[in-house]
Amino acid sequence: MDENGLIINLEDICFGYPGRPTVLDKLNLLFYEGERMGLMGSNGSGKTTLFHIIMGLLKPSSGRIEIMGRPVKEEKDFREVRKKIGLLFQDADDQLFSPTVLEDVAFGPLNLGKSQDEAKTIARRTLESLGLAGFEDRITYKLSGGEKRLVSLATVLAMEPEVLLLDEPTTGLDEATEKRLIDILKGLDISYILVSHDMDFLKEATTGITCMSNGTIVLDDERIPHTHVHVHKHGRYVHDHGLSLPGKKR
Repeated sequence: MDENGLIINLEDICFGYPGRPTVLDKLNLLFYEGERMGLMGSNGSGKTTLFHIIMGLLKPSSGRIEIMGRPVKEEKDFREVRKKIGLLFQDADDQLFSPTVLEDVAFGPLNLGKSQDEAKTIARRTLESLGLAGFEDRITYKLSGGEKRLVSLATVLAMEPEVLLLDEPTTGLDEATEKRLIDILKGLDISYILVSHDMDFLKEATTGITCMSNGTIVLDDERIPHTHVHVHKHGRYVHDHGLSLPGKKR
């Protein structure tokens, strides 16, 4: 961590997939300790790509990445980053691969050098903290979508990261599970960046909302979609005033 609490510093990051238009175009991002940043953007705006670049899963064509005060370039640098930053994938099935819930949640601590007993203790404690006590022997692929999402979060939290990157964590969740997730996130003493299309969820779970458009970060609040409540002759109701994300058709 640098002396100002700067966790992630991205400078002029560019990236494009072969044969496709540029996804990130000289993107700059500063993310500080204590922040709970919401990140919105239309499909294809580069949100998931941004997370994968921070984690070293993709390599930018140009630009500079600094994590916790240190430049990161090589795979060995990103191995250290992954010990401190946890990524919740958009699809829970990309995160879960062990036969049982306990094995999945214990996998991360084992990779960090914990013993079998230590890893299982950490896994059980993490599951209990998320209200998942009793899930230890459940078969992972038989879980519901919401259960998979919470177990995926448990696999990340069991590694005791300093920062979380959460990619569309409400996908497939019912209203009750989404509320539960909000309560969990609010109870964490951790900095995070949360990608979602759900404005109400972002307003509940973050301290500020930023927008991605045309491969870069947009800081203009007027370009972030939002709702209004007005009094009309038929009563109060929430409705869209047509402020949509740049490039997104209504």
